[in-house]
Amino acid sequence: MTLTTTVADVHRMTPDVKQFRLVADDHRFEFDPGQHTTVHFEADGEEQARPYTAINAPGTNQLVLTIKRYDDGTGSVYMHERTPGDEVEIEPVEGNLHLRDPDRDAVFVATGTGITPLYPMVRQYVEEGTGAATLVFGERDQEHLIFRESIDQLRAGTEALSVEYVLSDADDDRAWNGRTGHVQDHLPEALEDLDDADCYVCGVPEMVVETEELLADAGVDEDRIFTEGWESDAADED
Repeated sequence: MTLTTTVADVHRMTPDVKQFRLVADDHRFEFDPGQHTTVHFEADGEEQARPYTAINAPGTNQLVLTIKRYDDGTGSVYMHERTPGDEVEIEPVEGNLHLRDPDRDAVFVATGTGITPLYPMVRQYVEEGTGAATLVFGERDQEHLIFRESIDQLRAGTEALSVEYVLSDADDDRAWNGRTGHVQDHLPEALEDLDDADCYVCGVPEMVVETEELLADAGVDEDRIFTEGWESDAADED
């Protein structure tokens, strides 16, 4: 079953990321932060469907989707061509990524648009959590760090959240004095104590698989490592 929504407004966040606010009259979206909807559309004469995370809070008639455009993409190109007033068909919000226990310490590891499900989860943890949370977020450069201002505001408002940014392409950025390289390279030192933490990982499949292995080697039980669930198969195909 799909639901017809209307694009209320579009906001450009980075050179290749736009944020879309979809409104459904007479409907209330109930979901857990971190879960995704599925957008249905037609491309090349065929019906297509792509998942995108809702980054706003539940309980309203709106969904806010943050979508990166890929030149060879299908769903992202379709969405980036949407303008206010356009109709978009979507499915109910669901998915495996959501906060399991706000009373446990939490670790969030993301690269690129993998931050889209983790950002609302981090926000929820700051509001409801009773432990400590760490976010490790990797991107190629500062210009493409989506949600950075909002994340920094969350970090400034509580001692319970620590944030580590990692840039893979910061060689020519003299203003950057943070971590460089790949997220996986910094996990051992960025995450010192994982004994009581739930771990949430989202990003490119290779990073997710490698991070799962690193966390397992660090003694994290596989039942406390949460991903969207499709990454191993995708990594095997590459």
